[in-house]
Amino acid sequence: MNLGKKLVLGLAVLTAGFSLAACGNLNNSNIQKTNITTGKQNKKSTYQVTGLASGSQYAGTIKNGHYVTSASRGLTAGQNGNINNVKSFENGLQSISKPVFAPSKYVFQEGQNLSSGTVQKWLDRKSKDNPEGLNPKDNGSKSPTKRNPIYLQAMEEQDYMEKSGNKLKIKGMTIGLAMNSVDYYRKEQYGAQFETKISDTDIKAQAKTMAQTVLARLRQRSELKNIPIVIAIYKQASNDSLIGGNYLMYSVNKGASLSSWKTMNNENYILPEKNGESVPNSNDASAFENFKDQIQSFFPNLSGVTAQAQYKGKTMQGMKVNITTQFYSETEINSFTQFVNEQAQKFLPSGVNIDITIQSTEGVQSFLTKNANEKSYYSHIFTSY
Repeated sequence: MNLGKKLVLGLAVLTAGFSLAACGNLNNSNIQKTNITTGKQNKKSTYQVTGLASGSQYAGTIKNGHYVTSASRGLTAGQNGNINNVKSFENGLQSISKPVFAPSKYVFQEGQNLSSGTVQKWLDRKSKDNPEGLNPKDNGSKSPTKRNPIYLQAMEEQDYMEKSGNKLKIKGMTIGLAMNSVDYYRKEQYGAQFETKISDTDIKAQAKTMAQTVLARLRQRSELKNIPIVIAIYKQASNDSLIGGNYLMYSVNKGASLSSWKTMNNENYILPEKNGESVPNSNDASAFENFKDQIQSFFPNLSGVTAQAQYKGKTMQGMKVNITTQFYSETEINSFTQFVNEQAQKFLPSGVNIDITIQSTEGVQSFLTKNANEKSYYSHIFTSY
């Protein structure tokens, strides 16, 4: 692993909870010194780009020394009780974008075209007062099988920019539609919570209809009339799931009508296996159990050892392991991290990206990581002076 990635990963873990989207002042940072100006209503704005963290990552957009934050990020049609949905929804959307909008050519910008007010209207139910609502009208039923559920839970806009002279111009857009697999509701205010389960067939049918409406609305805007627009459909996991959902399909569109859909075959699983749910490859499950047993026998005072693995068909694409400890001694953490490194190389799958985080209630204590093409793990232990 190159030093740049190690430093980035170390900083990412050390500053967990800090977000670049917090709009911190970047006037004095070592960003790429490319100034791009644009004039609107006799006002001049200066744009810069953050520079590439690696060849597979986008440069971000900075305006007047501040990171350009999303105009509508985080809006949902109701309470979202599974934070894993939010993370995998956002991360997966950019992964879908990369083959269409190459990081070497495009600059990434958080969505700026859809305001929070617009997105909220689209997420709400259609009604006399809100004709723009994408979710169906409330038919008045309280029955789980007869009511009209909330299908669309969240939307995400990502803009892809190109330099044009001394300006940044939007040249591509990706829209994510997060669809509920379960819609939670109450029959009366503060009453018990009920749920309506939504089949994959209904999710896809509703999503395709909504996607066409969204595309048509976007094409009405002059700056979006001729750019490629990708629309991706995400299926949310239930609130009680330990993992996030997954993308079902996406469409790359150059006109006002939807192009054909490309099916995705990615699925997230939790290890060790729970509630009778099995991962596609039983060998991976056995290997993780062996890894878990080994490190728990070495340090029995562990609170938990779990992993989230993503599969494409029966082939694992990557794994994120989380180890929660009950001890705080730095010498213990040092020895434990070394032991985890050895057991990970021995038991965990090769040929995939793997991240391992070791943490206690006081925060992250150490982490290990390796790329798919690497055999050994890079590790870092957080110490104090």
